[in-house]
Amino acid sequence: MQRFFVLLIIRLLFTQITDAQSIKGVVKDSETGEELIGATIYLKDNPRQGTSAGLDGSFTLANISHFPVQLVCNYLGYNEKTVTVSGGAANPIAVSLEHKTMQISEVTVYGNDVRNTEISARSIEKNAINVVNVMSAKAIELSPDLTVANVIQRMSGIVMERSNTGDGQYALLRGMDKRFNYTLVNGIKIPSPDNKNRFVPLDIFPSELLDRLEVTKSLTADMEGDGIGGAVNMVMKDAPSCRQFTVHLSTGSNSQSLSRDYQSFDYSTINPMSPNEKYGLNYPIKTKDFTTKNLHLNSGNVNPNLTGGITWGNRVFHNRLGIMLAGSYSNEYRGNTSDMYSSAMTTDGKQQITKRDFSNQQTRSGLHAKLDYHLSKYHKLMWYNAFMDFRNAQVRDARDLNGQTMRLRWNHQAIFNSTLKGIHDFTGEKLRFDWSLIYGKASNETPDNVQINEKVVNQIITIDMNTGATRRWEHNSDKDKAGYANLHYTMNIGRAKFDWATGGMYRNKVRDSYYNEYLFKPYDESLPNPRELIKGVHWNNFDEVRFEVNAHGNLSDPLNYDATEKVSAGYLSGNLVFSQWQFTAGLRAEYTNQGYYLKFPVDGAKNEGNQEYTDYLPSFHIKYKVHRDANLRLSYVKAINRPSFFEIVPYSLIYEDYKERGNPDLKHTVADNFDLRYEYFPRPSEQFMLGLFYKKIKNPIEFGMMSGFGQDTYYMPMNFGDADNYGFEADIMKYFNWFGVKANYTFTNSNITTTKMQVLPNPDPNGETNYITEYVDQIRPLFGQAEHVVNVSLLVKDTKREWDGQLAFSYTGDRLCIVSRYLDEDSWQAGYVRLDASLEKRFKCGLAIFAKATNLLDTPMLQYIKEKDINRNNTGLERYKGGIVERKEYYGRNFSIGVRYKF
Repeated sequence: MQRFFVLLIIRLLFTQITDAQSIKGVVKDSETGEELIGATIYLKDNPRQGTSAGLDGSFTLANISHFPVQLVCNYLGYNEKTVTVSGGAANPIAVSLEHKTMQISEVTVYGNDVRNTEISARSIEKNAINVVNVMSAKAIELSPDLTVANVIQRMSGIVMERSNTGDGQYALLRGMDKRFNYTLVNGIKIPSPDNKNRFVPLDIFPSELLDRLEVTKSLTADMEGDGIGGAVNMVMKDAPSCRQFTVHLSTGSNSQSLSRDYQSFDYSTINPMSPNEKYGLNYPIKTKDFTTKNLHLNSGNVNPNLTGGITWGNRVFHNRLGIMLAGSYSNEYRGNTSDMYSSAMTTDGKQQITKRDFSNQQTRSGLHAKLDYHLSKYHKLMWYNAFMDFRNAQVRDARDLNGQTMRLRWNHQAIFNSTLKGIHDFTGEKLRFDWSLIYGKASNETPDNVQINEKVVNQIITIDMNTGATRRWEHNSDKDKAGYANLHYTMNIGRAKFDWATGGMYRNKVRDSYYNEYLFKPYDESLPNPRELIKGVHWNNFDEVRFEVNAHGNLSDPLNYDATEKVSAGYLSGNLVFSQWQFTAGLRAEYTNQGYYLKFPVDGAKNEGNQEYTDYLPSFHIKYKVHRDANLRLSYVKAINRPSFFEIVPYSLIYEDYKERGNPDLKHTVADNFDLRYEYFPRPSEQFMLGLFYKKIKNPIEFGMMSGFGQDTYYMPMNFGDADNYGFEADIMKYFNWFGVKANYTFTNSNITTTKMQVLPNPDPNGETNYITEYVDQIRPLFGQAEHVVNVSLLVKDTKREWDGQLAFSYTGDRLCIVSRYLDEDSWQAGYVRLDASLEKRFKCGLAIFAKATNLLDTPMLQYIKEKDINRNNTGLERYKGGIVERKEYYGRNFSIGVRYKF
């Protein structure tokens, strides 16, 4: 016992000595008091002995042999500072750093580096008049995500619609389908590559090009009004205050690509134009007009994935000209499997399953160039250019007991945007005028999309005699020319500050869409049965199959159309700041002229038409400063949603069991949006938010059954009265010295009434059962809405050893994914769980190594029809929650490792 107490006393003395020989403190911004996460602190006479500030800005520098000592502290975008410390941990210190400034004759320019930090993101949220959520470039860099679509899923109120690789593609805000929000680049709306709609796929944008990602949930009068769900704004990298150079390179793989053979074809041999596009509509098609080189199927191992990026920025010409250039490139091989469950049964009583294997090669590249030039102290010009390019070569191998279908598809999407902007201050910065001129173009092409159908009889594989193969050409483009202008004036009225603003915009959109399809049937005139081509006898690969083609393909598909849209708008708003209150009120007027030209009208429909309407959209925002670090917000905004380009085209399509048509009389949607949010920022990089939202939606656009066209009934887009959408959001970010938590939860509920078909038995007097069809109204949630969404990220930061780590968990509850024409036959996507991780180790020389892993749980995406009386007793079917499973998809795990260098 005596020995124990001696050892304990020695330990306590040692602890006291150790504490006495360490320095503790915190690093902050000298103006805002914001903690500077990651700031570097070291001894001036021994630079090797140092540390960095943790997630809460605090630091501990141990093993100090003597006092006083001089500490050097620096942080990107701030002036280096040296402080003298005379005591140890008993006297914690506070180091305040000042922003770097650059003198341009009489102009003072502040560096933009700090606009991409977590602290700046919280500052934007805190100071905004409306409801907005922001993710910084620093948070994006440390996340496991490579595209904007995967990054945005970490933010509250977001549900992702995923592509067939399992990655996010379209964002659904607060339970509102992707059609109800719009996408901005640097505050400017960009065109869409979709051939029917106006929404933008976010997986085309590499996340590394962003300074920050903003999600606006309540619009202001100076924003375009067609965002009932909200707006997504990608703020691209800005010119730094001093020279900056960053480069990174990584490699990795997808587990599914490694676990099975990867299939591919030579897409470089594809003809970009169909024969009729090259030679005219009346040209008689021949088999020799089509190449067969892209039909040769290859199978084997894949190369590793490759991702790289480079960023360079500087200020030149005496700091007047800021330059930011960035580029990124990735080449990824992704695989996934999908099981499609049929309601049909095999002869031995088992459910028929179609197994589909996907092999994807995705190439994604982005170029970003931004220049800003200070003409004088009060006048600045900016020119921004961006080009995003996405290419996907896909082989889909689908097989069941009766046959096999092989699809060889190459898709190319691109978005280009160029914006020239000027900012001009007059009368001592009280009067400000800014303007923008924009040109944007989005394109989408899928040339020579091949589908080959095989049939299996008694284990003999032949090309299907009736359906053979189809080869399809599709392409479309969307071009925007737009101009924006805004005028702001600031004045003081006693102790109150009043800002008023007015402005307007005009955009002319021109869209075209082209579609050609050709049907091929197997035919070899040298054979006794020229249409029976047996695999292994007459051919081994698809480029060896002999086909004949109809002289004229499907040239009159309704997807051959042109569309135009002219939007002009003006607004007036005022902002009053008095004591702890801030009031903003505005009125926006938007005029829309949306038209179409159908190149091949059917059923006597007009080949052209248009819709014109004007909307007056009021908005009102109140912010009350509860105390210095807390706000209470209340917002009301009226917003709209326009029909998609194709929905108002009077097309008519005939399918096996129903007919579909467009609706030229479709009305645009109008919604009243209400928001209430309390937000608390205990530290500059931390937050706690609680919010409520409600949307009253008038004339929502949904697809449903409609009768009244003679004796026919059509599945078509319609307006379905009113819908309600409401919910609750909670956000929390909390950091300790080495550990942090980011979490958010969203509850959403909605209801809409649509018309459905119901087939009922109708026994006749002879005892035979006939069936009749009735039309009934059904109340259901909005398309895409998930009731529960949860995101939790755990962050670790070891400042001494320069390690960063993150574990990110996300859960999206059951959501409606396909709206059926029949009562209680809607398809639901089951709750989806995802776990991702990232790790980074930094070195003093500016070098860092990192690793990222996504979809670690490899949770399947499961689609099902809910349980009901008619299917409850069906046996032998795959089930989920008592309902019938329609599809299961597995995407595989993704791993990458790389290096990053910053200078």
